[in-house]
Amino acid sequence: SKLPDAAITADVIVGFPGETDDDFRDTLTLMEEVKFDSVNTAAYSPRPNTPAAEWTNQLSEEVKTNRLGQVNRLNLKHAAERRARMMGRTVEVLIEERNIKVPTQVMGRTRHGYIVYCDGDIDELRGETVQIEIDECYTYYLSGSMVLAP
Repeated sequence: SKLPDAAITADVIVGFPGETDDDFRDTLTLMEEVKFDSVNTAAYSPRPNTPAAEWTNQLSEEVKTNRLGQVNRLNLKHAAERRARMMGRTVEVLIEERNIKVPTQVMGRTRHGYIVYCDGDIDELRGETVQIEIDECYTYYLSGSMVLAP
């Protein structure tokens, strides 16, 4: 509550040998409490010459797949919620490159690390910081219109 706009990310590996149902529920609980902006996720897989690869309490692929699915669904929900709060705001965006799918647009990032697309000429805007009013919010990116050009 002291920094409501802080962007917080995490990494989650599910299915590490010995992970219990309670351990996994704790992970989901933490995700619900924090509501991360983004979570990099993976299911544990044994690596040669590592101690954990030899442990006898490996989890089944079915359990790991199920848990990874739950974490990914929650991650998508929270990512969309976190980005939705940007609707209607004017945000500072550092322009990085051309939108490869829509060449008349540029792509940049907010201070939160959110990807933002808007109309613009990459040759004029690359490396510039611009103000963009957000009018569309998606799970992993935002789009809007430039308010002030450099």
